[in-house]
Amino acid sequence: MKKLLIFSFLAAFTFACSQSDGEKSTSEPTAEVKKVDGEKIYKTYCVTCHGLYGDMGASGAFNLQTSALAVEERINVITNGRNAMTPFKDLLSADKIKAVAEYTMTLKK
Repeated sequence: MKKLLIFSFLAAFTFACSQSDGEKSTSEPTAEVKKVDGEKIYKTYCVTCHGLYGDMGASGAFNLQTSALAVEERINVITNGRNAMTPFKDLLSADKIKAVAEYTMTLKK
């Protein structure tokens, strides 16, 4: 009896969460696609060397507060790496790299 009750609950839950009106799910993006959070990605991957405010300079990292690089140049550095900096092209998507580059511009003084 307990198994039947659990099965019924799971079936009802699955039915309630499914799409209505016979809509088929697609992999196409919708208007509700979340914006990539460059700050969150920066804090995950970059803060170790660049620091929270971009001026730490660990392991030879450049000071992002005083950097004169434009966004496009920053995208290139993040994508392909430079000097001791590792390239992120295999780790982050182009959208995420762009979001990080745009976020680093906010660190400039």
